[in-house]
Amino acid sequence: MPVTQITHNDLDGYGAATVVGAFRAQDRIVHVARYGDVGPVVEAELKRLDKTPEPELLLVTDIGLEAVAVKFIRSFAALNRRRGEGRHHRLVVLDHHASSIDQLREGGLPPVPDPEHPSLSRFDLGDPEIAVLIDGNACATRMALEHRALYAGEAPEPGPDLAALVEAVDALDLWQKGRPAFPGGLALDEIFWDNVSTLVPLGHPWHDRFVGGLLLAVAGLLRAGASPAEVEAQVGALRLRLTDALMAGDPEDDPRLTTRMRVARALARSDALFHRLSDGTLLSFGLDSGTFQRVSDLVMAGGRARRVVNVQRVGTLSFRSNDETALAGARLFRGGGHKDAAGGKLQSGSAFSLADAVAQVEPVLNPPAPDPASSPFAALRGWKGGA
Repeated sequence: MPVTQITHNDLDGYGAATVVGAFRAQDRIVHVARYGDVGPVVEAELKRLDKTPEPELLLVTDIGLEAVAVKFIRSFAALNRRRGEGRHHRLVVLDHHASSIDQLREGGLPPVPDPEHPSLSRFDLGDPEIAVLIDGNACATRMALEHRALYAGEAPEPGPDLAALVEAVDALDLWQKGRPAFPGGLALDEIFWDNVSTLVPLGHPWHDRFVGGLLLAVAGLLRAGASPAEVEAQVGALRLRLTDALMAGDPEDDPRLTTRMRVARALARSDALFHRLSDGTLLSFGLDSGTFQRVSDLVMAGGRARRVVNVQRVGTLSFRSNDETALAGARLFRGGGHKDAAGGKLQSGSAFSLADAVAQVEPVLNPPAPDPASSPFAALRGWKGGA
């Protein structure tokens, strides 16, 4: 059964993805940076699942369940009722936000306390394929470990590094400063934010493999007794080791370069990272500025495109070109800059995915030709010709 995980774009969300990946490989991982993006993300997922003939597993972790998410859960149950026997999708929701309980209750889903775990609440959708659990005393990373039977069956006990990761993330996310694991959690959080988007960007197949591998490697150092300062001093070596593994067998790799230079050369050849617009412009989504600068230069130097544009979640666009068209593109988005390096802003003010960015950029850069039939004179021409 294919597995999709929707999770928050923070340490706890990535921790939950790392735990799940240790017991069952995910086919897709969708990271939601802002709770305001939850609605469009789950609506798109529901439409996709409605068209999917075979059953799939959808795992939602660390996403605060506002009204739109509660509506999605109910719609998921309705979707299953419409599907034939043996074609029901499975939904597992693991959350720990107190507000989620209030939203579910307001949506007509009262909590059912777990007699063995006083802090755990379950919610009955009348569908055995749907499990919704909220535990205010455990972060999503810990919930993904403790409730792994919901998505992985008879899963084995976690390895020591994974257990150390769960302890550190749980202490930090619940802000329990008195726990011994809390300083390690702070170190993990700093290293996470310094590396989550700066080397292997969201959308590339290596992204979660790199971030999860880094989190586990750091957790291993913490388990061995390393202090936060000692961990910080070894991050470069950890990144290098992960990069060596990612680049193994790549004939174009040059280990004499920095990790960012090496990875950038692989990213520039990626098909998953870009969408080609109808005019040949390559569009990427969510690359940090340093990565985009290097990757766009390599893309153009290699002849893949003459113009590249990167769209950020906050709606800013960065254009690069080698034919003096970057500025022309930016001007269509209320922007400016240099002939080959310019920027602008989406009209909507934000984007939540590569597909969403393409949908907003394509019609502005390449507006469709007007339909002659829509002209107010079309009927007159037809009448005149008929006469």
